[in-house]
Amino acid sequence: MPTKKTVKKTVKKVAAQPAAKASKPFAATPSAAKAPAARMSLSKVMAMLEKLGTEQTRKTWARHGAKGPMFGVLFGELFKLMKRIDVDHELARELWATGNVDARNLAMKIADPLAMTPDELDRWAIENPMRMCSLYVATLAAEGTHARNKVREWLSSSNERLRASGWTLLGRLSDLDESFPEDQLLCGVEVIEKSIHSAPNDVKNDMNWALITIGCRSSAMRKGVLAAAKRIGEVTVDHGNTACKTPDVAQTVEKMWARSGAKFGSPAAHERSMKSMRRRC
Repeated sequence: MPTKKTVKKTVKKVAAQPAAKASKPFAATPSAAKAPAARMSLSKVMAMLEKLGTEQTRKTWARHGAKGPMFGVLFGELFKLMKRIDVDHELARELWATGNVDARNLAMKIADPLAMTPDELDRWAIENPMRMCSLYVATLAAEGTHARNKVREWLSSSNERLRASGWTLLGRLSDLDESFPEDQLLCGVEVIEKSIHSAPNDVKNDMNWALITIGCRSSAMRKGVLAAAKRIGEVTVDHGNTACKTPDVAQTVEKMWARSGAKFGSPAAHERSMKSMRRRC
């Protein structure tokens, strides 16, 4: 696990960034101004979620670490509901407050990143119902106005979930914030290289994905990540009783460049050309 001194090195320049340099909201994020014509009530949405739930999906989500009450709703069904609701931050907060796994998964899709408060981001990152959905919380942070503060705070946190989310957020900033300093990304790669094998399981998993995402930022980041991945070697993550596998950093980065680099300039540019990932999958 990286020491506080080591993590400070990773993010000290981020702290020095003036407020005016805060990351801009992701362009593909829908605005809260586009409110649905007829707002759905919490009771109606909960009834719909209950009807969509299945025992098999409840078992699947439980294997992925979901705890607490849940109906067991597939993400394809949540996507259909999200399209009907669009953006409704008040409803997102009500859904989150239920503590229901499926309600919280939907909340992360319909929330307005510009309305998320710093405390709300912390709480959602900690209370996130499934670790596989940590990318949603980090994306909410990256699309809002608190991203650079949160990446600094989360990477320095003693809370394991926040620290893991910090690495995911660093990856999302690498993708979405073109003005985020690349020297800070390279500092992050350096910290990961030194500490990934001794990191807690969930932190290790998010570090591995952060390497992949940073490697898709630019040609310089690609070169730096591939060199680090060679020195790191194989990364082992315990995914429990699931079909999830730990992706090989070098192979995944090269595949993503082959798929997107020629047309878009980089996989990160390809990502920025699409709708927010939390609202498309």
